[in-house]
Amino acid sequence: MSNFVSVTRDGGVAVVSIDNPPVNALSFHVREPLMQALVALRDEPSVDAIVIACAGRTFVAGADITEFGKPVQQPDLRAIIAVLETIAKPTVAAIHGTALGGGLELALGCHFRVADAGARLGLPEVKLGLLPGGGGTVRLPRLVGAVKALRMIVSGSPIGADEAHAAGLVDAVFEGDLITHAVNFAREIARKGGPFTPVRDRNDGLGETDLVGFDAEAAELAKKARGLEAPIACAQAVRNAITLPFDEALAAERALFLKLVGGDQSRAQRYLFFAEREAAKIPGKDIARRKIARIGVIGAGTMGGGIAMAFANGGYPVTLLETSGEALERGLATIDKNYAVSVARGSLSEEAKRQRLGLFKGTTDYGDLADCDLIVEAVFEEMAVKKDVFGRLDAVARPGAILATNTSYLDVNEIAASTSRPQDVLGLHFFSPANVMKLLEIVRAEKTAPDALATVVELARRIGKVPVVVGVCHGFVGNRMLAARGAESEALLLEGATPSQIDRAFIDFGWPMGPFQMGDLAGLDIGWRNRKARGQTAVIADTLCEQGHFGQKTGSGFYLYENGSRIPVANPSVEALIRAKAAEKGIAPRTIGADEIIERTLYPLVNEGAKILEEKIAARASDIDVVWVNGYGFPVGKGGPMFWAGLEGVDKIVARLDHWHERTGKDIFRVTPLLRQMAVSGSWEGVAS
Repeated sequence: MSNFVSVTRDGGVAVVSIDNPPVNALSFHVREPLMQALVALRDEPSVDAIVIACAGRTFVAGADITEFGKPVQQPDLRAIIAVLETIAKPTVAAIHGTALGGGLELALGCHFRVADAGARLGLPEVKLGLLPGGGGTVRLPRLVGAVKALRMIVSGSPIGADEAHAAGLVDAVFEGDLITHAVNFAREIARKGGPFTPVRDRNDGLGETDLVGFDAEAAELAKKARGLEAPIACAQAVRNAITLPFDEALAAERALFLKLVGGDQSRAQRYLFFAEREAAKIPGKDIARRKIARIGVIGAGTMGGGIAMAFANGGYPVTLLETSGEALERGLATIDKNYAVSVARGSLSEEAKRQRLGLFKGTTDYGDLADCDLIVEAVFEEMAVKKDVFGRLDAVARPGAILATNTSYLDVNEIAASTSRPQDVLGLHFFSPANVMKLLEIVRAEKTAPDALATVVELARRIGKVPVVVGVCHGFVGNRMLAARGAESEALLLEGATPSQIDRAFIDFGWPMGPFQMGDLAGLDIGWRNRKARGQTAVIADTLCEQGHFGQKTGSGFYLYENGSRIPVANPSVEALIRAKAAEKGIAPRTIGADEIIERTLYPLVNEGAKILEEKIAARASDIDVVWVNGYGFPVGKGGPMFWAGLEGVDKIVARLDHWHERTGKDIFRVTPLLRQMAVSGSWEGVAS
């Protein structure tokens, strides 16, 4: 048929094979010959059954998202499925690898689905700010039930072959040669005879659906959406499958899809999809990678233990070093406890827990790190301490071992200079909890070797992290911009805003929590130590810390946390402290609205991002957005601060920064030249290399 779709025969069974590497996406050059093949086989008397399969490592893993937002070339997926449903002879989808999005919708167009035991099936469109646009919200509930379909579609998470079989999505699961099994399955089904009912005409899964129960489930899921439109639309589309005739529900699904695909949120989420992949690319594709077989981690505290778990979760053996046997035992016990929590939640089996714990080797001897290929220190955030550790590593680490510092702020060039091998040194800034958070800032020092950098970028992806390469400056990309975002926080308090008002403005914007809630959660003492080290002050936060109020861990901070609760309650003593400090400074309180709060916190955030691009600390504006969405909770539906700046209007941001600079004289509002340039050109493209 074509280079992308071929047809072979096994007796009366025709096997239609899609071959569009790497993931068999349903691009136009696949859809056109696929449609031609199906129409021809439908009308071919010698064909008793049709199997749709894929070459390579996976079944169709989705649509070609580069086509989204562009005029659709026919036939589209919906037209192909409509033809499939006119075929009277049995059609069977043979699924291996992943059947995701449009791939699963194509399979739902078949009468039957069989799967390899390792296959995974799902509709992840919600993660791109969309809903399934090829009938998935209408057909899936007819097989697995409305509530199961709702959970799958709103979460976007795939399920395994066995679960899919138990739910009714898959008709058989096979080990071994899937195509042979699928052909035999199709032959036997054809021998038994029809009629064969398309999924669209089945009602097994819907039955007598409890609409009240469904709505309650949908309402719970909606609470977790945090302002995202796609999860709400997904729930509505599945509800339509219950309440409307098939064709009406299908038309409603299409209308919802078109509304989402043209909206800012989906544009932002699709942008982030590509941005994450772009962030993992570094110059020099042909750079050889160093071998990483064993990893050392220095420090078994909260950060070090989490980093060690992240590597063990990726299948790497880890040597975990502490200064004393007591500290080591405490760290290993915490790791065991963390895995036990995962087992209790059902996200990890007991066997998997045993396997992961078996990857750990504890030690108090630096000499035991000699066989490690990558060593990550996670000790106290103090330059003298870091240098001491790297001096010890210089003496014991094997030649070619990569030495990494998990620092949040410190100068990686200075740390590298404390060794005789600066080419092997770089920063790996994990985010807490390191075994959970996806972001990994990879800090390239002046003398970091290209192969060392390429090795850790690849390693990060292998352990499920989102890597972003950044340059050396205080705080790198994320924490440097965080400082800019928070620079006006205390001024806003002193001028009349309360912590809860500022936090509410952030939550309404789409953040999971506000800056004062976040400070209480992380521990106010962390910022206090950092300020003292840099000779800086924050009158309200410093006073709270001096009084022993560090946030949740002490039961009070900017908020009160009563009886061990994590729910913040307004703290009258903090509001009294704010008013007293304002009076000392002669500041008369006034009403401050949400717009002003956003202007004085998020506009400087964007401005600092532009400075970072000017200084080549980040290679791309999209890298900054990847950092902020994955590491700091910037609303995914807004695409990150640099993408959001375009939606907000960079000219507006520049004008308001100029206003605040004129009014306050503060450097935080001084507009960087690149931001002014962006206001004119409308694009970050080409501003960094």
